[in-house]
Amino acid sequence: MKQYRVAVVGATGMVGQRLVSLLDGHPWFRVVAVAASPRSAGLSYGQAVAGRWMIDRLIPEAVLDMTVLDASDVKAVSDKADFIFCAVVMPKDETRSLEEAYARAETPVISNNSANRMTPDVPMLIPEINPEHAQLISAQRRRLGTKNGFITVKSNCSIQSYVPVLHPLRQFGLKEVSVCTYQAISGAGKTFDTWPEMIDNVIPFIGGEEEKSEQEPLRIWGSFSEEGIKLAEAPVIGAQCIRVPVSDGHLAAVSVRFQAKPSREEILAAWNNWETLPQQLNLPSAPKPFLKYFEEENRPQTKLDRNEGRGMAVTIGRLREDPIFDWRFVALSHNTLRGAAGGGVLSAELLCKEGWILPKG
Repeated sequence: MKQYRVAVVGATGMVGQRLVSLLDGHPWFRVVAVAASPRSAGLSYGQAVAGRWMIDRLIPEAVLDMTVLDASDVKAVSDKADFIFCAVVMPKDETRSLEEAYARAETPVISNNSANRMTPDVPMLIPEINPEHAQLISAQRRRLGTKNGFITVKSNCSIQSYVPVLHPLRQFGLKEVSVCTYQAISGAGKTFDTWPEMIDNVIPFIGGEEEKSEQEPLRIWGSFSEEGIKLAEAPVIGAQCIRVPVSDGHLAAVSVRFQAKPSREEILAAWNNWETLPQQLNLPSAPKPFLKYFEEENRPQTKLDRNEGRGMAVTIGRLREDPIFDWRFVALSHNTLRGAAGGGVLSAELLCKEGWILPKG
């Protein structure tokens, strides 16, 4: 496999730190540049994150002394990298403008931000579910006037706890979904040290999350055409999103109704037998298996199971009949791995493998 030079833009935030950590020793990707806000620019990476490193492993030696570039200096970053991971913390309009500037500079952007999730010709990828949406890149390049540059985005971290579990059940005519997500504080870029108010507390509101949880799955499941993505018409999703005092891991409690109610055995078989493209391609970050079902009554548990498949798998449990809907279950994913940085790395692996991203040299 070709080797790629990558830059992490927004490298000092929580997702940026997770990207830097994940990419250390990656078989295809080598971090050659880190970029952040002007207040960090000019410092070494070690200096820039001193006292606020949030990952449970040491800062990689390869980036420790690397000089942080200004994220807005598109040319300086683009000259070094074949593509970038973008994890900036900026207003949406500024993020959208910055990502498009990198794309127009012929530097593909793998974004962990929400700014371009609903841009019609920007693919929002969960690689196991909708890899065909990468074909939107051709239309996007025509709009941008680029040969190589483009933007792809990952979906909201919370939906990746339950949408992958629902996907193989769509064959049974998935009609209605009621979901309540219990979301870790790292989803807000926080730790208990920086957010002590969350200790021994639950907050029953996360701004914008419920709308994203109800709408983004319909784009993930949408049908592709040259005009863009036509949103799926079903299922209807109702969501509640709650912040809980957990460091990492988003847990979802899900109830579902079908056009034709499947048996328990049919549901378990659908989960167990689902084969996806990342696993077939043997991508470095693809977990095997992607979905794992626990028969134990008290699993999955956030603390025990969020790191399943190196944090890239989705775990499921407590499948049982529902007195109002048809079936209910719980599902869990690691929000900063599968839901954020790791999902971005997996998307980049898929796009490189399929030839959408090429080394500039």
